[in-house]
Amino acid sequence: MKITMIGTGYVGLVTGTCFAEFGHHVTCIDKIEDKISRLKEGKIPIYEPGLDTLVAKNVGEGRLKFTTSLDDAIPEAEAVFIAVGTPSSRRGDGYADLTYIYAAAKEIAHYLQDYTIIVDKSTVPVGTARQVARIISEENPKADFDVASNPEFLREGAAISDFMRPDRVVIGVESERSEQVLREVYKPLFLRDTPIVSTSIETAELTKYAANAFLAVKISFINEIAAVCEAIGADVSALAKGIGMDGRIGNKFLHPGPGYGGSCFPKDTLALMRIVQEHGESVRIVEAAVEVNAAQKARMVKKIRDMLGGSEVGKTVAVLGLTFKPETDDMREAPAATILPALLEKGARIKAHDPKGMEEAKKYLPDGIEYVENGYQACDGADAVILMTEWNQYRALDLEKIKKIMKEPVFIDLRNVYDPATMKKLGFRYTGVGRK
Repeated sequence: MKITMIGTGYVGLVTGTCFAEFGHHVTCIDKIEDKISRLKEGKIPIYEPGLDTLVAKNVGEGRLKFTTSLDDAIPEAEAVFIAVGTPSSRRGDGYADLTYIYAAAKEIAHYLQDYTIIVDKSTVPVGTARQVARIISEENPKADFDVASNPEFLREGAAISDFMRPDRVVIGVESERSEQVLREVYKPLFLRDTPIVSTSIETAELTKYAANAFLAVKISFINEIAAVCEAIGADVSALAKGIGMDGRIGNKFLHPGPGYGGSCFPKDTLALMRIVQEHGESVRIVEAAVEVNAAQKARMVKKIRDMLGGSEVGKTVAVLGLTFKPETDDMREAPAATILPALLEKGARIKAHDPKGMEEAKKYLPDGIEYVENGYQACDGADAVILMTEWNQYRALDLEKIKKIMKEPVFIDLRNVYDPATMKKLGFRYTGVGRK
């Protein structure tokens, strides 16, 4: 099939590349000329494990190409996926900004010729697909098209495997013709017995928000339980294992930490709250999860301050990991972006390392942070080390070496990577999240 992808951000680039790997002929379009030029040179604008190899392979085999021109790709496309950004509104009210979605729909309309299915791949509020259909019809009354919703469920750091081996594919359609096209797009997954959930457009749009909200609730729940564990002397790691073995609960997203971040959970929970409020309803559990997440980051600042003796003034703090999770360079809503400015403001000196995220971190963190080449350089002369993101290379640190080069052996493990008893035996003053 001939597929066009509008937008070469995280979702668009991964989705377009994986469709090409399926055997489809994919053209990815972006208005940013420099980005397209770099993609043509094989330079990937984001870090996602394996993506550079897959892009190079499919470009080399002639199934994937990049352009800034809609007239190169829209007229012959059987399916056009819109995968542009939907950031939170600049008004700060939590609404998703649909400017780019609607602009894309307006431009697409003028190039449509034969029957085409227009697919919202971006995360959009309920009703967006209807608005896209209205815009296209107004711009090109003769256009023969359907609009569908096909939300993505990609985890940063594992996006390619998520796409190739998904738990499910959700398609929101309202005609048999559009459903047949989308089933043809995803036909390679049929061989793996991947469930295809075919539903209404509105249901598909809401499914994405509901899924992310549920996961955010789960994270906030375990973080609140972690606080309880600290108060009564229980171990949240053992507790999470104890409840996670229950098949009704499951063990995923039961890892306490400094709070959730990234491009999805913070934005999508707020957007869901606004969608629901517009319809006179509420999602109190989601509202509470958002509040708990903000409070968790503040709790981490207090935890760090307490381990520094009650004050950050004049203290050197080593930070291992800056991105919101491992295997990505994404700093959007990362806990580090809230926690580290608070420490700097109160007089701390920060030396930080991240395997992939330091350049991106400089866009989100204030001046004054010293970025170093490895974790050991960060720890050299430090009064405390904070393990902020659980990259693999931080899971087997030479702890004896770290203790020797630190000014004070204080280890603040915000991801519960290390065993408390072992750390204390090595002579560290240690604290994790939800355990003593």
